[in-house]
Amino acid sequence: MQHLTVLGTGVLGSQIIFQSAYSGKDVVAYDLSGDILAKLPERWEYLKAAYRRDVPDASEEKLDAAVSRIRATADLADAVSAADIIIEAVPERLDIKQQTWEKVAAVAPERTIFCTNSSTLLPSDIAPFTGRPARFLALHFANEVWKFNTGEVMGHAGTDPEVFEEVAVFAEQIGMVPIRVNKEQPGYVLNSLLVPFLNAAAALFVKGVASPEDIDKTWTIATGAPVGPFRIYDVVGMMTPYNLSKDSADPTMREFAEVLKRDYIDKGYLGKGAGRGFYSYE
Repeated sequence: MQHLTVLGTGVLGSQIIFQSAYSGKDVVAYDLSGDILAKLPERWEYLKAAYRRDVPDASEEKLDAAVSRIRATADLADAVSAADIIIEAVPERLDIKQQTWEKVAAVAPERTIFCTNSSTLLPSDIAPFTGRPARFLALHFANEVWKFNTGEVMGHAGTDPEVFEEVAVFAEQIGMVPIRVNKEQPGYVLNSLLVPFLNAAAALFVKGVASPEDIDKTWTIATGAPVGPFRIYDVVGMMTPYNLSKDSADPTMREFAEVLKRDYIDKGYLGKGAGRGFYSYE
């Protein structure tokens, strides 16, 4: 599977695009408008700097070659016309993902494999909208994919086992360690562990128990972990926890969403990729 299309060029979408291109794949980056896509060169420069810092063999030649393998378009039919595999990384809302796949199904080649990078939603809730449920499954990436390189592969009851294995092999080809999730699980393995941890930190913050800095300090000193939960929030970016929390059944998490919106998102403090979140990275 040489030709990849990524739907959505946000924090994680852009990382998947760059990592795949760095690994030698030809990648089409799709987003809704030319204005969004016009900002991608800045994102590539940010990622090139991250690779120089964290990836030992990241020469200028390899980084420039990665950028040369990326083509951007706001035309969906054009974006998917030659795709062997499509990875969707649109906002974490079921209705948006369902509508996106309905549109993709109408224009993508029959041979193309469809993958969602959803962090929390089940493939079985999206599969009926893809027009090819047997060729649809999840391929989930951790943030900062060049460094935290798990690729969680999770199908649904109707996923073709051969397609499942093809996606696991593809994940390995782009530098991921394939994690085969044997049963549909909200949050896969990683987020089943991570989300309760982050929610606990959010509750401590919202209830005024401690500041984000002191919550992080407590965790890193007491456990030896390199970062605390609010550093992780900054890496993830504010929009994902906001979308996951704003309609939560838990009033504390709804309050956390309000805090994120008022004190961070509305001020442009969208996380590490934007230069500022709970911490400043400028």
